[in-house]
Amino acid sequence: MTVGQVDVVIVRLLYQGLGDAAIGRRLGLGHRTVQRRIQQLMRRWGVPGRVALGARAQELGLFDGLEAGGRPLGRELLNTA
Repeated sequence: MTVGQVDVVIVRLLYQGLGDAAIGRRLGLGHRTVQRRIQQLMRRWGVPGRVALGARAQELGLFDGLEAGGRPLGRELLNTA
């Protein structure tokens, strides 16, 4: 299962909390193009929605070393209550 470099960046930015329009602006794409690529990834990976897309991307290791919403991933996130 190969994922293009732009698709990886889109999923990473989505995971970090950016919306379609903000992702598009950052990458020089229209927001509809971003939406379409997200839909294509959801179909390709067989997931029902964006949350599941993020979970699948995490399983594939696409978020290694990233922060979600400005917070560290891993134990630090689990230990906050």
